[in-house]
Amino acid sequence: MEVQRVGVEPPRLDPPSKAVGVILSVLLGVWSTQALEMIVGKINHLEAVNGSTIMLPCKYHSCIGIENLYFNWQFNDNGTMQKVCDSVIKSAWVMPNVKIYRERVEFVGMNDEGNVSILLYNITFEDAGEYTCFGKNPKEKGKNHSAIFTLIVVDELRVVDNTVATIIASCVGGAIALLMGFVLLKNFTLFVLSKLEEKNKECLVTSSGIDNTENGLSGSKADSKATPKKK
Repeated sequence: MEVQRVGVEPPRLDPPSKAVGVILSVLLGVWSTQALEMIVGKINHLEAVNGSTIMLPCKYHSCIGIENLYFNWQFNDNGTMQKVCDSVIKSAWVMPNVKIYRERVEFVGMNDEGNVSILLYNITFEDAGEYTCFGKNPKEKGKNHSAIFTLIVVDELRVVDNTVATIIASCVGGAIALLMGFVLLKNFTLFVLSKLEEKNKECLVTSSGIDNTENGLSGSKADSKATPKKK
């Protein structure tokens, strides 16, 4: 005869694979925060006038440091990537020897600031498009990183119509001024009313004393006179 045991089952332990997965996730998260970043700024596009000189910004950052960091700029010419410039940065304090592959281009980066920006001189409509700032840090075992900056070339810069913004700002300013005026008027009115109330109270007290004196009531000056003696 089998006896059934009734009770609480012991807690089941997670298989080792889950624990390993959690550890790997944490390690990957830490590694990703230390990885190389290529940054073109919060605004990744620029509208410039034909014939002007502009800068394409790009900086690199790595929490684990760099060693023989390879970087380049590439231009997307209708789907074909054309190299603009490239170089290898041996360490964070060594200026790179940059090779230029395109006309009217100058490297203006300062390596001690992680800056690998370039200048484009006398831009034309053919220069418009996407420019990719690419970086590869051997310390990350061959991982690639890049950021895209878009150049828009126009005949002349557009004039921004601020009429709506001006109207809104005027309305808001007027409303605030009206509210402040109302508050000041209210406070002034309350102040005048309080002064008038104090003056009325003084008048009432003064007039009450005069009436008592003239009518000969108790507590008045008339009562204070001595009663004449009978002869």
